[in-house]
Amino acid sequence: MAEKHSHLNGAYYGPAVPPARSYHRHGHGSGCGCCCLLSFLIKLIVTAVIILGLAALIFWLIFRPNIVKFHVTDASLTQFNLASDNNLHYNLAVNITVRNPNKKIGIYYDRIEANAYYEDQRFVTQQLTPFYQGHKNTSYLNPSFQGQKLVLLGADGVSEYNQEKNSGVYSIDVKLNLRVRFKVGKLKTWRFKPKIECDLKVPLSTSDGGLAGGAETTKCKIDFF
Repeated sequence: MAEKHSHLNGAYYGPAVPPARSYHRHGHGSGCGCCCLLSFLIKLIVTAVIILGLAALIFWLIFRPNIVKFHVTDASLTQFNLASDNNLHYNLAVNITVRNPNKKIGIYYDRIEANAYYEDQRFVTQQLTPFYQGHKNTSYLNPSFQGQKLVLLGADGVSEYNQEKNSGVYSIDVKLNLRVRFKVGKLKTWRFKPKIECDLKVPLSTSDGGLAGGAETTKCKIDFF
């Protein structure tokens, strides 16, 4: 009897061999977790910036906003005396014009804080009455400061004060801290906090007041940031 062969023509006739399993570790696949989230956030931020930029451009093209202008038209200083105990006695009145040149934008002045400085030291603060300013309108602020305040000028500050006392003209800064909202039609913006700085040279004790050097007005600087 012919010997049986376990293999015929090299073929295998045993039980079916299951396919090899591929093992996949979680967290090590395509790597789309944090990377996809970061990419989405970047795209979202870029889109938001583009939309805000276009909105600002459209707003400017429609309304053509102009910066509000602040000027000191005159100032009266009838007392400015630094006593030996470092108390500064003062009596200062300032007239400020506020011009809104915009045709379609109104302004709510929700808070107006007026401060007076000498040698970078604030010696008085006054709260002024809030108001609404309409289109192409000029409004007036009239802070008046009177009293006394302890100020420590140091040697250089005292020397500067004595020089200005001899000349009769004092360098006084009036600064306004504002909280404002803009109104366009029925829309009101959120609050902004601009700072206004008016650098003055005020002569002492003239009957009608006035700014030094014969200038009719002093333009103030505006800082919205």
